[in-house]
Amino acid sequence: MSQLHDLVTALAAPWVVLSPRSGQLTGSGAEGVYARDRRLLSRFVVTVDGVEPIPLQVDEPSASTHVYVAKVDREETVLLYRRRVVSRDGMTEHLTLVNNSRETVTCQLEVALGTDLASIVQVRNSSAATLPTLEARSGDSGRLYWENEGTRVTAELDPGPTATPQLAPGEEFTMIITVIASGPRSVSGFDIDPPVNTILYTASVHCSDHRVERWFDRSLDDVRALQLAIGDDRYLGAGPPWYLTLFGRDSLISAGMLIPVDPELAAGTLRALANWQGTKVDVETAEQPGKIPHELRAETAEHGTGFVLPPVYYGTHDATQLWITTLHKAWRWGMPSDQVSALLPNLRRALEWMRDYADPDGDGFLEYVDESGHGLANQGWKDSDDSVQWPNGEIATAPIALCEVQGYAYAAAIRGAEILEAFGESGDEWRAWAAALQERFRSAFWVDGYPAIALDGAKNAVIGRASNMGHLLGTGLLDADEEQRVADLLGDDDLDSGFGLRTLSTAMSRFNPIGYHTGSVWPHDTAMTVQGLYATGYDEVASSYVAGLVRAAESFGYRLPELYGGRGLTAETRPTPYPGSCRPQAWAAASAVAVLVAALGIEPDVPGGALTVNPASSLPWSELRLSGLRVAGAPLTVEWRAGKAAVLGAPKDLQHLVS
Repeated sequence: MSQLHDLVTALAAPWVVLSPRSGQLTGSGAEGVYARDRRLLSRFVVTVDGVEPIPLQVDEPSASTHVYVAKVDREETVLLYRRRVVSRDGMTEHLTLVNNSRETVTCQLEVALGTDLASIVQVRNSSAATLPTLEARSGDSGRLYWENEGTRVTAELDPGPTATPQLAPGEEFTMIITVIASGPRSVSGFDIDPPVNTILYTASVHCSDHRVERWFDRSLDDVRALQLAIGDDRYLGAGPPWYLTLFGRDSLISAGMLIPVDPELAAGTLRALANWQGTKVDVETAEQPGKIPHELRAETAEHGTGFVLPPVYYGTHDATQLWITTLHKAWRWGMPSDQVSALLPNLRRALEWMRDYADPDGDGFLEYVDESGHGLANQGWKDSDDSVQWPNGEIATAPIALCEVQGYAYAAAIRGAEILEAFGESGDEWRAWAAALQERFRSAFWVDGYPAIALDGAKNAVIGRASNMGHLLGTGLLDADEEQRVADLLGDDDLDSGFGLRTLSTAMSRFNPIGYHTGSVWPHDTAMTVQGLYATGYDEVASSYVAGLVRAAESFGYRLPELYGGRGLTAETRPTPYPGSCRPQAWAAASAVAVLVAALGIEPDVPGGALTVNPASSLPWSELRLSGLRVAGAPLTVEWRAGKAAVLGAPKDLQHLVS
């Protein structure tokens, strides 16, 4: 059974196909055709003369179009080409037999289709090699139907499931299979739908290291394929197949990183989440007034062992702050003032959530605990059960106050105040609130010369070196001396793997290079830390991490996975894959844009009429040019060559401040 990471992913959200390199679907593991949290086909096996062809290669011209090449005969003169095209509303596959021999050949081409119509939760949690399949019903014109609990799948095979063409030398024969589906109405009122229009990006990169160009291009291709929408408001599904829906944290971080190439994506994500902002206290869903949700689905997800997430779930303690900081960044990059103004009521409620609900015990820190008994135990981005632990491996007890959550809250208060003030309201309360948080944090979190991972339920500082501290850089929570101490620690080999930032130091007793949050490398985690390092002037450390991400991108065909192993460059020449990693994944793809924009120090302030470009003093390349960025609705091109930066194209009404 293939691991998720090993499967080839063809994607046009909400549709996705996961298959081995053969292109065959056997129903094993996660193989299948999916849409809207359901496996629509689990079996799609092609045989020629009763034998499966021998796979030769997979060509991936785009995220949504793949061509699988296989040989049919020992002499390698008859080839089978499977051209798989995934669209926003289905999948079409062309099976083409080509006779390259000097003789006429007769082949029996046969297709076997089947489905279990299982939910993604059933697929993910099944210990069986395959799940029971449903019986197909035959229709006219070569159609097959499957139906269960309101979901209906239709497959059309032209000319039919079996064909026996006679091919003269040089001739070819094509069978076409088209799959579409319809589903029941959502029980939550939330539906996973594709965007109305196809997005075409104008952004491009020229770099002295051509690997950077390939990484950037592949990432934007995946970003296009991951897009979903609520009406006209686009957002990124987090990752196929398990997370291809709207997430608070994931979608906001991804959209925020992509503002320089797609500002409307951030605006859409902000509005989509604002529509589901909490209005009441509900322990079962973790909803609270002003809180931004964690994830939205069409139905309840029962994961087993008492872990049950309702279709609209609010168990996140950072998405609300990230909503505020994403709004601030979008505003600074030129989000129209009327669109920002329309979100001011949501901004006020989000700020009030930090003050009134995020600190349940009143100690001045934002902490979480799963009160429902069936939700997430940890509610930061590292949401696995063992992600917050002491150096001896002991798991910290709730309530948990994560260090990065305090950093996000500080930034949200200051930046939220700035927006309010720009629109004629007072921000004094939130500036004072942030200043008080800063002082409390300095007193409680700093232990052994660096910020602790968290405070546990007894208000003990959970010490240990982990990537969490990297997210504090650039938030404003730390002073200059504190920033330097964090940057120095991040520059050490126990955290810098040579392929990115380890989630947990190798010095920790439970370090595991393929532990989900206990030693692995997550590209977005590295990228957010890189943004903070460049913003605070620690260019050499930042550039070391960027170089590591480029190495990793090359190892994974420039499609960075959700996470990968943290064994490190001194132990292996390419990072070990994490078996269950989603690939592509939204914030991994967005990381390419984030680190390049940060490296050039591009900081617009459209409301203030300025554009600052302050490139790093130390970059891994001799030349870098970002073209086709968008600021205030106009194109922006910035070039760095031989240590000097230049703005080659930008809105004329912005003052250019170039260092």
